[in-house]
Parts: sequence; structure tokens; C-alpha cells
Amino acid sequence: MMVYTTVMKLFLLLVAFSAQFLICVTSYSNETDRLSLLDFRKAISLDPQEALMSWNESTHFCNWEGVMCSMRIPPRVISLNLMNRGLVGPISPSLGNLTFLKHLVLSQNAFNGYIPPSLGNHLHRLEYLHLDNNKLGGIIPDFANLSNLMLLHLGQNHLTGQIPVYLPPRLHNLSLMYNNLTGTIPSSISNITMLKFLDCNYNIIEGTIPTEFGKLSRMQSLEMGVNKLSGSFPNAILNLSSLTSLTLAVNELSGELPSNLGSSIPNLQKLVLAENFFGGRIPHSLFMNASHINHLDMARNNLTGLVPSSIGKLTKLLLVNLEYNQLKASNKKDWEFMYSLANCTELNYFSMAGNSLVGHVPDSLGNLSVQLQTLYLGLNKLSGGFPFGISNFPNLIEITLHDNQFTGVVPEWMGSLKSLQVINIQDNNFSGFIPSSLSNLSQLGYLFLDNNQFDGHLHASFGNLRMLDTLSISSNLISGIIPKEIFGIPTLRQLVLNLNNLEGELPTEVGNAKQLVKFVISSNKLSGEIPNTFGSIPVSLGNISNLHVLNLSRNNLTGSIPLSLGNLPLLEYLDLSFNHLRGEVPTHGIFCNVTYLRIHGNPSLCGGAKDLHLQTCSTMHLKPILQKKSIVKKVVMPLGVMMSVAIVVSVMLTWIGKQRSKSVTQPSFDQKYPKVSYNDIARATDDFSSSRLINKGRFSAVYQGKLFQGRIMVAIKVFSLETKGAPKSFIAECSALRNMRHRNLVPILTACSSIDSDGNDFKALVYEFMPGERNNIPIQPCSYKCLMSINLMRKQHSNEYHAHTHLIEVTLHDNQFTGVVPEWLGSLKSLQVINIQDNNFSGFIPSSLSNLSQLGYLFLDNN
Repeated sequence: MMVYTTVMKLFLLLVAFSAQFLICVTSYSNETDRLSLLDFRKAISLDPQEALMSWNESTHFCNWEGVMCSMRIPPRVISLNLMNRGLVGPISPSLGNLTFLKHLVLSQNAFNGYIPPSLGNHLHRLEYLHLDNNKLGGIIPDFANLSNLMLLHLGQNHLTGQIPVYLPPRLHNLSLMYNNLTGTIPSSISNITMLKFLDCNYNIIEGTIPTEFGKLSRMQSLEMGVNKLSGSFPNAILNLSSLTSLTLAVNELSGELPSNLGSSIPNLQKLVLAENFFGGRIPHSLFMNASHINHLDMARNNLTGLVPSSIGKLTKLLLVNLEYNQLKASNKKDWEFMYSLANCTELNYFSMAGNSLVGHVPDSLGNLSVQLQTLYLGLNKLSGGFPFGISNFPNLIEITLHDNQFTGVVPEWMGSLKSLQVINIQDNNFSGFIPSSLSNLSQLGYLFLDNNQFDGHLHASFGNLRMLDTLSISSNLISGIIPKEIFGIPTLRQLVLNLNNLEGELPTEVGNAKQLVKFVISSNKLSGEIPNTFGSIPVSLGNISNLHVLNLSRNNLTGSIPLSLGNLPLLEYLDLSFNHLRGEVPTHGIFCNVTYLRIHGNPSLCGGAKDLHLQTCSTMHLKPILQKKSIVKKVVMPLGVMMSVAIVVSVMLTWIGKQRSKSVTQPSFDQKYPKVSYNDIARATDDFSSSRLINKGRFSAVYQGKLFQGRIMVAIKVFSLETKGAPKSFIAECSALRNMRHRNLVPILTACSSIDSDGNDFKALVYEFMPGERNNIPIQPCSYKCLMSINLMRKQHSNEYHAHTHLIEVTLHDNQFTGVVPEWLGSLKSLQVINIQDNNFSGFIPSSLSNLSQLGYLFLDNN
């Protein structure tokens, strides 16, 4: 009995001890997890949603928001999910102490710093790690020890360095997209045989896809777009028969696509190869074998030939993007692909822009899916009338037909496509009125009609387009006034109406366009004063305080410049040139930045910033006063004398006018050179517009324009005087041309030596404009070829020319020749072209050149 009693006491003592030990262990385990979570919270610097408010002593940590514990005893943290809580701060290394953690989800926050290495050292039970869409930097730590990890998402951060050579062996899904990773793709990834999804889009990865990738038989999605991969199409991909999505877009891959691409990857659903250098034809196997493709994007490559008519076998197609290649279609057979696409009843995006499509759009366009939302056919050579088939697409959102050769009118039924948001038909030959029905398109955001031949008036009903962001109708024949209703569109940001025949005054309602960022209405016939509402910024309205660009140049605007224009805080460019503005130029805001201010061509302006070099307003105001005093003095002069003088002057002027009317209207080299000012030249060249530029050299540029009351087409050579040697080039050319009288020499009409709108020296020569091949006279020889021409460009200068008495053309331009040009050059009587510009010749221009009676082109620039 005593033995039994003793055994029972020992047993009860052991149970009591075990219970106490278990309590201690439980307490310790719980405390480790709790303290780790508190360390994590302590590192958070901002918790805008108060997601961690429940993380306090009054609540068990297993009940804290985002925390999940196991059901076992003691409970351990197995999941921490704080996705999209707006948390800011570093990730505490203490999370590595949550050794029972299986799921860690911290994506879509603003965590910064680096990824703690402790996550890869201790979390051996971790299966899912989501750290994507944060601001984490540094290199990717070693996760190779996480033997249970199946999903690793680190995308959309700022990670650097290379992809680790060693990764968890059981990974199914690896996302590293949108980082700054460099180097090459490790071939060791092929050892992760369970890998199904690999996303490395938007990094700086170089090289090619390793051949070992062919072993990844379970791979379903391979995303390697927007990197620097090079070489030919990776053959390893052809072994990935389970692949459903492949993206290699925006790399530097080249060569032809494999002919067996479709048969090797028959389960493909998404193929994106855009923006590479792939050439050759589109593989037929894509359409014959990969029948599941719904997303086909091969845009911006060098693909040639025809679009296979078998494309219609891809009946599940949603998107076809083949734009900006060299694909052709010019006859009925070439266009068969369009007929077959009618089988793709779910197609909503179709682009063939920027190819070599020629002629009329076939009627079969109208057989495409009624689900079509986007149609891009711009930048081809399409012609004929507006494609009627477009009327069959009630869900159309975007249509672009720009940069083609379409003619005729735009049909009124366009206004029935109620879903339209973008219309771009600029750079065609459309004519007639702009359809008034377009004002019914309540969703329309962008309307581009530039560079056509539209006439008529702007419709006031365009004010109904309450979602319109951009209205651009430049370079047409639009006349009438600008409807005030347009300025009531609350969303209007860009209004471009330049190069039309608009007239009347600018509506004062322009100030209602509160969101306007760009307003260009130059080269019209607008008159009246600039509305004060343009620049006023009432506190209650703000008016057009967002305006960045304002161009009112080349109209007939009068009055003074509103001071309030200087109050526009975001105005970056202002062009008021070539109007009839007068008075003092403001000196604040944009008017202080003369680099982006154009006011020349308004001779009655004064004052302003010093760098504008305008005359002072006090001088201009003094002139009328002095004139009044002079008139008072003249009143006392005998009226008879005044009348006599007036009669004599009138008779003389009449006689001179008759003599001038008998003379030749075009200024002659043998006459006194007519005077031209800087403003005359600036106006003739549209303020030295690039569209007027004929050619350009180191010392000068040549523009085409009309001078002398717009009667004479001229070529104007403007010297870049800031370039060393340019003033000498001007003087030398004047001296040479003064002594030359040849029927083939381009006639010089006059010269201009003046001051430009910025107060800098300005020098120019005005030549007669020669049509055809001779347009490029002042700078470079045209592509002039004849049987006896000789071209020694880039060759050694020698005296061998002297023997070539039948030479017609000599070009030595753009070399490094030095020394003088020999006088014997004038003995080569057959010379018609001499181009020795852009060298280092020195000395005098040989006077013997005046003996070359056949000389038509003489280029001595940049020596």
C-alpha cells in the first residue's frame, strides 16, 4: 500500500511539473510572436487607415487585424495579411521570427528600405510571399532555403541587381516585373521544374532566354517584355508546349519568326511580340495550329508580305495589332484576310496602321464584328471615299484614318456612332462641311480634322460636346466666326484652329474655358482687340489659369496687350506676332521670358523687357506732341506756299508712279536693290518656320517665302551670325556675287543687314526662287546627274582637275581641305556646279570664276 501511495505521489508531481513546463513553453512561444508583431508595428511610420489600431495589449494578438493563428496549442501566427492598407515604413526583420508563418501578404502599400534577409533564413514553412507594389529597394535576398515556397511576388518595386541564381525549388509562380533588375536570366531557373508562371516584364535584363528553359514543361506564362533581350527568337520556347501566354515585346530580338511557331505551342492564347526587329512573313502555323489565340500583337516590327487569309481560323480573337510593319495589300486577293476576319465574332481591337495598304478599303470591312471598339487604319496609302462599312460598328470607341489619301465628304451617319470617343482623320483630302451630327457624340473626347479641305463654318452645336478634351481643325478652309459656345465646354484642354479663314472678333467668352491648356489660332483673319477675359483670373472662377500655350499670331488683332496675360501662372509660350497691337508691353509673368515670347511684327508696341529691344514708350508718346507743336508753327506759314508745294509734290509723285508702272515688276540685279526689313523676312518665312526651311548648313539656313508685297517667290539665305566665320561668309558671298553675270547663276534680288526681334545682328541674302531641282540652291547641290559629271566627295584634293576641261560638276563638300582655291578653276569652261562648302579653304574667292558662263550652282559656305 505504501509503495502504491508513493508511486501515485511521484506521478502527480510529474504531471504538475509537465503542466508548468507546458505553460512556460506556451507563454514563451506566444510572447515571441507577439513581440515580433509589435516590432513590425513600431517600424511603421504612417498608418492612414488605422489598420493597426487593434494591435494593443487589451486584445490577444491572434485577434489583431490581418493576423491569423493556428488552432493548435499554443496558437502560432500562420498568416499576416495587410494588403492595401497604405502602410509606410520599413519591413521589420523581426517578422523572421514568425517561424510558423505560411502566408505573408504586404502588397500594395508603401513599404520602403530593403527586404529583410531574415525572411529567407527562418521562415521555412512559408508558402506564399507577396511584397509586390511597394517601394522596396536593394537586391533580392537569398530565398533558396524556403523549401515550401510556391509563390514569390516582388514586382512593382525598386529592386536592383541580378536575378538570384538560386531560388526556392518548389516555386510555381515568380513575379519580378517592374523593377530595375539587370544582368541575364540564370539558366538555373530551369531546375525549378514546377514553375508555371514567370513574369520579368519591365526590367533591364539582357542576353537571351537560356536553352535550358526548354525543360520547363509545366510553364504556362512567360512574360519577358520591355527588357534588352537580343538575338533571334529563342528556340527553347518552342519546347514549351503547355505555354498559353508569351510576351517578348519591346526588346531587341531580330530575325524571322519560326515557321513552326504555332504548331510547337498549340495552346497559345496570348502572343505579344511587338516592338522588336522581327522580319520576314507571319508564320501560317499560328493560324492553322494555335487556334486558341485571342490576343495577337506583332506591331512595330519589320514584318513583310501579306496577312495570311487563314487568320480567320482564330475565331476567338479579341485583339489584332499588326501596325507599323511593312505588310501589303493592294488588290482583292491581298485583302482576303479582311474577309476571313468576319469569322472572329468577338474581335474588339483591330489595327493595321502604318503599313503599305493601298487603294480603296474593301466593303468586307463592314463584316467585322459588331463588338469592334478600336479601328486604326492610319498612315497607309488608302484612298477613295470615307469607308462605309464603319457604319456597322455601333460600339466603336476609337477610329483613326489619319495620313491617308481619302477624299470626299465625311458622312452625317458618323454622328450615329454614339460610343465614339476618338476621331482622327487628319492629313487626308476630305472636303465639304464638317458633319453637324458630330455634335451628337456625347462621349467624344478627341476630334482631329487637321490638314484637309473642310470648308464652311464651325458649328455652334459643338458646344454640346461636354466631354471634349481636344478640338484640332488646323490647315483647312474654315471661315466665319468662332462660336462662343465652344468656350463653354467644361473639359476642353486643347483648341487648335490655326491656318484657316476665321474672322471676326475673338469672343469674350474665351475666359469661360477654364481648363484650356493650349489655344492656337494663328494665321487667320481675326480682328478686334484681345479680350481682357483672356488673362483675368477671378478668384471665384480661375478662368484659364491652366493655359500653357497661347498663339494668336498672324491675325489682324488690334488694341493693347492685356496686362492680365502676365498673371497666367502656367503660361509657357505666348505668340502675338504679326498683328496690329500697340502700346506698352507688360513686364511681368511670361513677358519676362523673351525666349518663349513672340511679339515682333507689331511696330506700334513699346517698352517691355529690356531684352525685347523695343523703343521706350516715352519716345513714342513724345512724337505726337512734337508733331502738334510743328503744326502750330506751320499754321502761320502762308497757305499759298503750302498749297503750291503740295501741288508740285503731287505732280512729281504722279509722274514717278507712272514711270514705275512701266518698269519690270520683279526687282532686277541690275537695278538698285530693293529694301527689305527683318520683319518682312520673318513674315515671309512664317517666323522662320521649319515648314518653310529648304536646307541648312553650318553658317546659314535657306527658307522659301514671298516678298515684295507677296508677288515674288524667293529663297532667303539667313546667316547664323553666332557661328564663328558666318559674318565673313556673308561678306565673301556678297563680293563674289557682285561681279557675276551669268544666265545660269541663281539671281540675287537683294540683301538685308538689320537687327532681329531680339536685338541681335541679322544678315540675309534674297535669291530668286528657282522651281524644281534648283530649290536647294543656296546650301547644297540637288541630286544632279549627267554623263560627264564627276563626284570626288571624301577623296584627296589634287591638280588633276586642270586636265578635265569638260567637267560639268565638281563636289568636294564636307571634307577637311585647306589652302586657297586656284584661279585655274575658272578655265574649266563647262563647269555648271561647284560645291566646296564645309571645308577649311581660305584666301580670296578666285575672280576667274566669273568666266564660267555655264555656272549654275556655286556653294562656298562654311570655309
